[in-house]
Amino acid sequence: MKTPIAIVSRLDLWINPVFDEVMDAVPGIMLQRLARSNPDGVWEGLSRTHAYHISPAKDELPRQWFAGQELISKCPDLLCISSGGAGFDTVDVAACTQAGIAVVNQAGANANSVAEHTFGLILALSKRILEANRRLRTDVGFSREDLMGHEIYGSTLGIIGLGVIGERVARLGRAFGMNVLAYDPLLDEQTVRSRSAEPVSLDKLLHESDYVTLHCPLNDETKILMGAPEFSKMKQGAVFISTARGGIHDEEALYESLKSGHLSGAGLDVWVVEPPPREASLLTLENVIATHHTAGVSHGGRRNVAASSANQIKMLLRGERPPHLINPEVWDHFKDRLHTIFG
Repeated sequence: MKTPIAIVSRLDLWINPVFDEVMDAVPGIMLQRLARSNPDGVWEGLSRTHAYHISPAKDELPRQWFAGQELISKCPDLLCISSGGAGFDTVDVAACTQAGIAVVNQAGANANSVAEHTFGLILALSKRILEANRRLRTDVGFSREDLMGHEIYGSTLGIIGLGVIGERVARLGRAFGMNVLAYDPLLDEQTVRSRSAEPVSLDKLLHESDYVTLHCPLNDETKILMGAPEFSKMKQGAVFISTARGGIHDEEALYESLKSGHLSGAGLDVWVVEPPPREASLLTLENVIATHHTAGVSHGGRRNVAASSANQIKMLLRGERPPHLINPEVWDHFKDRLHTIFG
């Protein structure tokens, strides 16, 4: 009897070559690379796919190929979806669960890159590195003291969300001699302490931290977690950092807090619209360092994410439970469907 072929599909968005290398090397798997320029071909390919590697970038992936109810209805044999990052904004997890589709993300695969980027923003703001570089190239008649920054040693770092990335940030904070606080309602106090932070309430963290950095997912509980009331609770002259997701902080409320001088600076890698429009109010402020959701976009980070995605797809198609299953309640339904399709 001929062994069934498992079809894995991805769109022709950039991905580290290791994903294709791993998929192409697995007997019994056929990788489809679907060209966005041919929508009919994409739908034809997806209609017979068993595993879909999807971009988590909501402003990069054409909305018609988000993994929602419409796509699911057109893909009767779709067994699993692998998001190419820690986030999964382009996947309707509830709809997938109802349909018996397992969803995985790549949590932690680019954690080192994101944590390093977080501290790059903290250091650039505290040391006024961008301003010093600009003035040295374009200005004259200023002194070194005009560009005096701050030590972060001995200051307080407040981390909102102490998952894999948050823990990396906490450990870096300790290495820099910072006092590290963390707020994460999903973790008990012992776990927070084991991750190199002191557990506190959100209010206490905001009142006491010199640097507040977000590392939580975007969901119904965290949407606009940081708004005008929260920014007003932060210390005068504190710095706000986010390498998490756009929409967790209120961009206009942050702008007002920075413009008024209550906060001294912000480092932002994530935006409600990515990239943000050139006329975005936050981009008019000199005390904002802005990057284009590139915290995890390093050569090492992207390779780790691609390898993780490929390996989890392999596990799922073999009926093995992967390490980053977002909807564990789907498991029995998924296995039944896998058996029905492949025997």
